[in-house]
Amino acid sequence: MLDTSTIKRYLPWLVATALFMEQLDATIVNTAIPSIAASLQVTPLSLKSVVTSYILGLAVGIPLSGWMADRFGTRRVFFTAISIFTIASVLCGLSVNAHMMTAARLLQGLGGAMMMPVGRLAIVRTFPKNELLGAMNFVIIPALIGPLLGPTVGGLIVHWTTWRVIFFVNVPVGLIALYLVWKHMPDYQGHEKRPLDVFGLILFSSGTAILSWLLEVFGEHTLDALTAGLMLALSLALLGAYVWHAFRTKFPLLRLSLFKVRTFRISVAGGFFTRLGVGGLPFLLPLLYQLGLGLPAWQSGLLMMPAAAAAMGMKMFAPRLLARFGYRQILTANTVCIGLTIALFALVGPGTPFYVIVAISLAQGFFNSLQFSSMNTLAYADIEPQDSSMASTMSSSFQQLSMSFGLAAGSIVTAWFLGPVAQDNREAVSQALHHGFATLALMTLISSAIFWRLRRNDGDSISRGQVKAKEAAEPVTTQ
Repeated sequence: MLDTSTIKRYLPWLVATALFMEQLDATIVNTAIPSIAASLQVTPLSLKSVVTSYILGLAVGIPLSGWMADRFGTRRVFFTAISIFTIASVLCGLSVNAHMMTAARLLQGLGGAMMMPVGRLAIVRTFPKNELLGAMNFVIIPALIGPLLGPTVGGLIVHWTTWRVIFFVNVPVGLIALYLVWKHMPDYQGHEKRPLDVFGLILFSSGTAILSWLLEVFGEHTLDALTAGLMLALSLALLGAYVWHAFRTKFPLLRLSLFKVRTFRISVAGGFFTRLGVGGLPFLLPLLYQLGLGLPAWQSGLLMMPAAAAAMGMKMFAPRLLARFGYRQILTANTVCIGLTIALFALVGPGTPFYVIVAISLAQGFFNSLQFSSMNTLAYADIEPQDSSMASTMSSSFQQLSMSFGLAAGSIVTAWFLGPVAQDNREAVSQALHHGFATLALMTLISSAIFWRLRRNDGDSISRGQVKAKEAAEPVTTQ
């Protein structure tokens, strides 16, 4: 049996390390696509499968992760997930053709899909609710920093070395994470051995995979309207069939009845719509800095750093703010602040001083960090311990969908306003991007109304430590 204090000391670092590796890898490869295409002697467009195969792996793996953790234990599944991810990274770096690269990225996506929900599940089961905010607040930082650093790090690696190094950097991090898992990862298993919902897995995974792929390629206009419409109808039909199936089977892949828990429902729904705006920023900001302002890639990357720094600094203030004002006031007001911050980027132009851009980026990182910490912990405020695995899986699945929607929304809105104008027209690109920021800001502001439906004391078990005596007395046990 592992010592409780040791678990609490090392587990947040372990989950944060794995999550950072996953989030960095998810965005770093996009910068290297032209170099990979030249090396493998194919066109960059033909390597779109490298990105979409990773998304497919996530779509299949995330819903499956909760069942695997309940059946085989969190330590074994997390160890396997990191092993698969690390081995797949090596295979990506050794790829000699596009087909091998696509297969390796699919395998990498499957490994990455099991990291986030299983790691989050271990955190939820290890820390009592009155300590959960601090632990989750620490773990969420890599999820904010990874997408911001990815394009910058990828550009520097490709510029100074070779694109293969992008994948090889995961090896030492993966080996360290494996050692920490074996030494300090608790091994939680489900209370009951539920069978795998194979039919539900096929319906949900295929529906989300098609929808994610469609959103990924829609902004590039590589599909005609009829094909895109048919694909959208197919994905929605598959997801609708899963909803019908989930309410008629005893052990569904994702138990949708969990949405009857008000705080969980509002957290997932509000987070989904909030990420529509936030999820488009990693795509739009580099375009604004490079195409709109004419900055080189390295300066564009540096302008992304203040948001990452503010996100890290925010973890010191989030617990105090939530304890003082509560989830309802924080999420309602903070969502408005995020929307206003996104709107401020619509005012950034060639004459904007750098210190103003840095100030906006700092505010954006600060508010984003508070938002994600609040949403991700609120989801577990009223979840019973036996439902934590299912809640983690469902929350992760909808987060993946919302980020895909957010990236697609940013590209689609900008492309809509840009129209047929060439992308080397700096003024036209800037105007299109400004319209994109304004639209995403409006979407984020509207989502604030979802959090207004919270009650004043919702989430107090986490933010103010108001736990039941029975729950506070329960020790942390591992197998």
